[in-house]
Amino acid sequence: MKQKYVVLLDNENGKLSIQEYAELDKEMLSLLCEETYDVAAIEAAMVRNRGALIQALRTNNMYPPGIYTERIADAVAEMFQPGANTSAELFFEEREMFDAGEEEEALEETEVEDDEKNDMDVDDLLDDDEIDDDFEEKGLIKNLKKSINISDDDNGMDDA
Repeated sequence: MKQKYVVLLDNENGKLSIQEYAELDKEMLSLLCEETYDVAAIEAAMVRNRGALIQALRTNNMYPPGIYTERIADAVAEMFQPGANTSAELFFEEREMFDAGEEEEALEETEVEDDEKNDMDVDDLLDDDEIDDDFEEKGLIKNLKKSINISDDDNGMDDA
């Protein structure tokens, strides 16, 4: 699904608004949500740290995925720079989120392959020649005490 976020800074009224659009019909974006923020609250969050800004941008009505929120926060922070644009359009495609996960997965697979080259082979660990089968000779199995006793009435046969 394609999504678009429009970020508008209105310095005259002291408001920042973010509009969320999604492709509900093919090639047609529909407005899903619009959230308005107080500029002073956003500036205070930016002064604290990036995490505080992200927290301030997320609301009950608008809670985009982390990857999206980070890019939105970057756009907002850039808008507050002197001489910067007062609007931004950010386009996202859900597929991008999964592609990023596949890249991380591929990196993990190469790390596992490198580890396998350095470690012993699993087949070497399961070599049958090294298994100790002399339990009966040591009397370990013959001297086991049974914790379950069969009832005298139960002969193990069904009466059917």
